[in-house]
Amino acid sequence: MALGFATASADPITITDIAGRQVTLEAPATRVILGEGRQVYLLGVLEPENPFAHVVGWREDFSQADPDSYARYLERFPELDALPTFGGFKDGTFDVEQAAALTPDVILMNIEARAATEDAAYDDKLAQLNIPIVYVDFREDPIKNTVPSMRIIGQLMGYEEAAEEFIAFAEAQLTRVTTVIEQADPNRPSVFIDRAGGYSDECCMSFGPGNFGDYVTLAGGSNIAEGIIPNSFGTLNPEQIIVANPEHVVVTGGNWDAYVPGGAWVGMGPGADMDSARAKLQALTERTAMTGIQAKETDNFHAIWHQFYNSPYYFVAVQQLAKWLHPTLFADLNPEATMLELHERFLPIDYEPGYWISLNVD
Repeated sequence: MALGFATASADPITITDIAGRQVTLEAPATRVILGEGRQVYLLGVLEPENPFAHVVGWREDFSQADPDSYARYLERFPELDALPTFGGFKDGTFDVEQAAALTPDVILMNIEARAATEDAAYDDKLAQLNIPIVYVDFREDPIKNTVPSMRIIGQLMGYEEAAEEFIAFAEAQLTRVTTVIEQADPNRPSVFIDRAGGYSDECCMSFGPGNFGDYVTLAGGSNIAEGIIPNSFGTLNPEQIIVANPEHVVVTGGNWDAYVPGGAWVGMGPGADMDSARAKLQALTERTAMTGIQAKETDNFHAIWHQFYNSPYYFVAVQQLAKWLHPTLFADLNPEATMLELHERFLPIDYEPGYWISLNVD
């Protein structure tokens, strides 16, 4: 893959970030702080030979929220274990002085942290130190903001060519679903997205019209939370789920031992224990909110890697949802092959299965 490595000289550029702010800074940036560790999903695409070459610090969330992927990156790039880590802007534990000591050219911040950043005046404090913040987004509205975010980071770090190659691949893979849905105009089965099902005893977090809610729509389904949850994230009560009587339930899962040791969550991710995942998914069908719903009667209960909600790989999730919702229409579509090609062409770690499972498949 053409990596588009940055040149040695730096020149001022002005970019418009996802928050609509114009930010002027020297580019290519060679000293970057990641406002979220999982932004490595992006850098892994843009700079696969060494995603951490220009990272001088990052928020300590990657190893906790996605320890299976973290372990694979750590094995390939052991130097990441020595990277300085930070608390979060949203929880008020970010250390401005610590960040300043690392003399970063820029801090890449997720858009959802903007309000907390401004409320705590982190933006003013960093501006006084001549450290710009650039907002990107892969979570609040990934369908709208993933492509421009990739272009922003590519421009900031001198990897425009790599960004465009990945964008072309992602858009082509997404079109393999959206074109078929548009032409066939099938009936849309009802879907409940169970966000992090089993993470807590409460039921049930879900997605409104954004994020996985968008993925369901693109895949030819009808999200039961749309019209109830107004934004990307929210909660449905058990009665609302039972009344909606969804034809499919899709649980987002991950390895969350760092947060809820031994929890009822479904451990999706690279190299996941599929026997354990199936047992946990089966157990989640017994919750009160699942009483009598169609999905339980037909075994249309599925689980999928939670981090598809927060990475530029969302198009693979759309493909897998389409396979579940319209198996005949997408008989020839192979999301596993898409995920393999993604890793072989763009990522520095090898592909390992474990990103989804369904009770209706032996």
